[in-house]
Amino acid sequence: MARAAAQVKVLPEAQGALTGSSAPLLSIGQVLARLTSEFPDLTPSKLRFLEERRLVSPARTESGYRKFSHDDVERLRLVLTMQRDHYLPLKVIKGYLDDLDAGRQPELPGVPGTPAPSMLSTERRFSREEIIREAGATPQLLSDAVSSSLIVAADVYGEDALRVLTALVELKRSGIEPRHLRGFRAAAERELGLIESALMPVSRRKDASSRAKASELAREIAGQLEVVRSSLIRGALSRLDP
Repeated sequence: MARAAAQVKVLPEAQGALTGSSAPLLSIGQVLARLTSEFPDLTPSKLRFLEERRLVSPARTESGYRKFSHDDVERLRLVLTMQRDHYLPLKVIKGYLDDLDAGRQPELPGVPGTPAPSMLSTERRFSREEIIREAGATPQLLSDAVSSSLIVAADVYGEDALRVLTALVELKRSGIEPRHLRGFRAAAERELGLIESALMPVSRRKDASSRAKASELAREIAGQLEVVRSSLIRGALSRLDP
C-alpha cells in the first residue's frame, strides 16, 4: 500500500482532501460502488463532469488515473444531495462549497435559515414503521399519501419522503388531506414535460458529455421553475393580508 501511495501525484487543489488521511484512495469504479445506491443516475461521465466544474478535485496517478479520498467521496455525496433534494445548479453549489472551504457557515441556497449540512452526513433510511413514527403520522396518512402520488410506495423510505410526510401531518391539522393535493403530481408532470422539451437539442446527442450536461441543465431549469412557483405563492399570500 505504501508503494502504491508513493505513485500518486497529487494536484495542488487536491492537497487539502488528502492531508492527514491514511485511508486508501479510490478509483472511479470504487466511488461509483459507494454512491450509486443513493444516486442511481451517477456515471463515470457525470463524475468527470463534476470535476470539470471544479466541484471535486481528485488526485492523479503518474499515468493520469483519478484517485478519490474519503473527503472527496463525502464532498460528492453533498453535491449530489443538494442537486437531488434542492434542484440547485452547480454554479450555486460551487459558491456554497467555496464558503464552506473558507470556514464560513452559509445558509443552504434557496432555503433561508437552513444551516450548512455536514459533508460527513449520509441520508437516513426508514422502514414503513420508522417513517410513520418519525413524522408523527398514522399508517392511514402514509397510505393516503401513496395513493395520492405524493410519496412513492417503497420498502425503505428516504429523508425526502420523511419531509413530505411530516408536512402532510401539519397540513392535516389545518384540514388539508393528501387527496386535496392530487393535482400536485399532475403539475409536476407538466413541469417535467417543459423540461424535456427544453432539453431536446442537447438530449439528441448521445455522447456521455452531452448526457451529463443535459442532467445539469434539467436541474437548473427545475430550480428556476421553483423560483417562479415560490414567487407566485408569495404573491397570492400577500392578498390574504388584512
